[in-house]
Amino acid sequence: MKKIGIVMGSDSDLKIAEKAIETLQELGVPFEVHIYSAHRTPAEASEFAKNARENGFGAIIAFAGKAAHLAGALAANTCLPVIGVPVKSSTLDGIDALLSTVQMPSGIPVATVAIDGAVNAALLSVQMLAIEDKDAAERLQAKRDRDAQKVLEKDAALSAKYL
Repeated sequence: MKKIGIVMGSDSDLKIAEKAIETLQELGVPFEVHIYSAHRTPAEASEFAKNARENGFGAIIAFAGKAAHLAGALAANTCLPVIGVPVKSSTLDGIDALLSTVQMPSGIPVATVAIDGAVNAALLSVQMLAIEDKDAAERLQAKRDRDAQKVLEKDAALSAKYL
């Protein structure tokens, strides 16, 4: 199975990125975690993206707040899918990061999830792997089935309480 690259622009993004890490762990998907800044370590970020396919990655999730150029910087250097997670910061409640991530120029796409949307980023990355990986598809379906069962159990408990 291919790996998912998790790249944060700063260690301050770790609190949000951990939700993606936990989701990938739950699904048994291999991953690597790195801190590369689009602004402070552009050469390292570029090198990571340029070599990602050869290093066994199938997709990259990029976490960044404020200017949030990381996802675009990575996407400019790879043809692998890049998923941007705008991270809420103390400034503008993450709207700045959302707009920086979602407004990519034509030709360099970045899939973008909600502000702090780490779980959906992880799930989307596994869905991308599942196009060719039957095991990943089965794990995703099993998770969806478990999640549905939890909702039905909550529904039954609520109905029993108010009937």
